[in-house]
Amino acid sequence: MSFASEIRGRLSTLELRRFEDRANGEAAVLMAIRMIREEPHFVLTRRTETVATHKGQISFPGGVREKQDRTLVETALRETEEEIGIESNRVEVLGEFHDYHAVTGFVVRPVVGLIDGPVQFLPFAPEVAYVLEVPLAFFRHTAPVVRERVLRGERVKVYYYDYQGENIWGLTARIIRDFVLWL
Repeated sequence: MSFASEIRGRLSTLELRRFEDRANGEAAVLMAIRMIREEPHFVLTRRTETVATHKGQISFPGGVREKQDRTLVETALRETEEEIGIESNRVEVLGEFHDYHAVTGFVVRPVVGLIDGPVQFLPFAPEVAYVLEVPLAFFRHTAPVVRERVLRGERVKVYYYDYQGENIWGLTARIIRDFVLWL
């Protein structure tokens, strides 16, 4: 069974966590995976220092749902094309993962997708400094550093991974950690 078939099958039976309160808005990210030498890698971006939120952070491509987006899958695919130049027909959507609350107040939905074949990333310079690809195996074999913080009066765990000098933390690290534990 291929990696994509296995993930699609498992996601189709996953009891998803969904949040009904979306008063602050919805967003979606593409938990983009690309096979490199038959090994799955997450496709991540480093945000520029000039974006409005999450300056300089490592994240999945994604953003806020816009009026024309019929679904959050469309949001994730549109944002991926805008941010790194990967057209939606190059992404095989495998399914959706759990909803998350972001510190910005948005409900964020990760969409799991496999980017097909060799690609040339075209980072949108105002938002994306560069693209990096991190082996999924790194996250399977590396325990994150865990720190507690108080957010909106509540103690929460914040996860941090250091990959070759890149600090992957916050919501992106939480999504990756949860996904890898679920695998």
